[in-house]
Amino acid sequence: MKICLVAEGSYPYITGGVSSWIHSLIRNLPEHRFVILAIAAERKQQGKFKYELPSNVEAVQEVFLDDYLRMEGEWKRRSVLGSAERDALKKFLTGSSELDWGLLFDLFRHAKFEQATDLLMSRDFFDILNEICHEKYEHIPFTEMFWTVRSMILPLLLTMRESVPEADLYHSVSTGYAGVFAGLGKHLYGKPMILTEHGVYSREREEEIIKADWVKGYMKDIWIEYFYTLSAGAYHYADRVITLFERNKEIQIELGCPEDKIRIIPNGVPYAEFEELPAKPADEPLWVGGFVRVVPIKDIKTMLLSFQAVSHELPDAKFFIMGPYEEAPDYYEECLALTESLKLNNVVFTGNVNVKEYIGKMDVLVLTSISEGQPLAVLEGMAAGKPFVATDVGSCKELLYGVRDDFGKAGFVVPVMNHEEIGKAIVTLGRSAKLRKEMGQNGLNRIRRHYTSEAFIFSYRSLYQASREGK
Repeated sequence: MKICLVAEGSYPYITGGVSSWIHSLIRNLPEHRFVILAIAAERKQQGKFKYELPSNVEAVQEVFLDDYLRMEGEWKRRSVLGSAERDALKKFLTGSSELDWGLLFDLFRHAKFEQATDLLMSRDFFDILNEICHEKYEHIPFTEMFWTVRSMILPLLLTMRESVPEADLYHSVSTGYAGVFAGLGKHLYGKPMILTEHGVYSREREEEIIKADWVKGYMKDIWIEYFYTLSAGAYHYADRVITLFERNKEIQIELGCPEDKIRIIPNGVPYAEFEELPAKPADEPLWVGGFVRVVPIKDIKTMLLSFQAVSHELPDAKFFIMGPYEEAPDYYEECLALTESLKLNNVVFTGNVNVKEYIGKMDVLVLTSISEGQPLAVLEGMAAGKPFVATDVGSCKELLYGVRDDFGKAGFVVPVMNHEEIGKAIVTLGRSAKLRKEMGQNGLNRIRRHYTSEAFIFSYRSLYQASREGK
């Protein structure tokens, strides 16, 4: 079976997390052929793959969302839309649940537009947006509204006008642009679509927009509503929506995804590969580490503040932040500056590492993310028998405390951005080798029972087969 796998902001440009999940899925399903539709933020990423592609990947088609910055257009005085097309575009721009996505797709791809900007420079678009402003946003200057909405939807328009690989199945690993593109594949070729949500994309975008400096307060609601609209389109087209844990399922239902479409398939790790890993020298002090990309959503600054609290109680402890820092260079520089200002001479930013070369050397592992799905870093740490201190995001509480077993706690779950509580939990573990061993074993037992790579791959193999058979 030929599968078009649609990824946004992840594979094959970024390591870890969702990218590792995709790579593992493809490698472990050699009986299927894959075409990767990779949506990236910037064209400068073109061809810069961080993975050696498995042999069953036939092609990678790259789409870059910043291409809209290089597009120009001319004002079109005449009307170009029929009444049904005008209605569909207005419903899209207002986030209406009655939107006809098929009509919208056909409009976006219509040959009467030589390029994406033609639609947005038409008299029709101007008039529709003017109507919306009078009905909903009288307090927003029209000129600001026009250019904001134009920049908001141009990346989607460009993505929708890309050639769509013909496949037997379309599988998106998020909603957003990727989910809508997979829906377009289903619309054009009548083939099934699967959606896997690791986190909840629309909620994550909402958190980012609320904190963003690049959009004014009164425009934030428009951007947030836009991403919820994209998610609604992905849920509409998906034949099956896969989530990783119960809380995510509840959120998806709240957002309008039909419950009968949703199935829970947790991630899994090959725990046998984490046995007998290299250990640190016996005379070394406590080693505390996080396997994490240095980006804002991982909240490295809170991790550093917690390390400062730990160093006051355990001054010999060493701290390792293990993961790539090229993705957000400005944030990385801010973290380095914070490290210096806190006088943390025992913190090492390793850059990207082979997890198995380092994880066995850690005494305590830490995750301070603001948002997560089901973090691979936590699963791998548990598979290595290491206790964790993690923020209460995604499925961290389910992983570390359990919901379907009596294995006991595998670490501590602490509030987001609370460096004092995070530091306190690390110190508790740092002072007791017995507790570290006990919690580490609890985590390993839970992995062996509920989160194996064999179960994960079996579930997706069965899911693909059912899709082929129309079940």
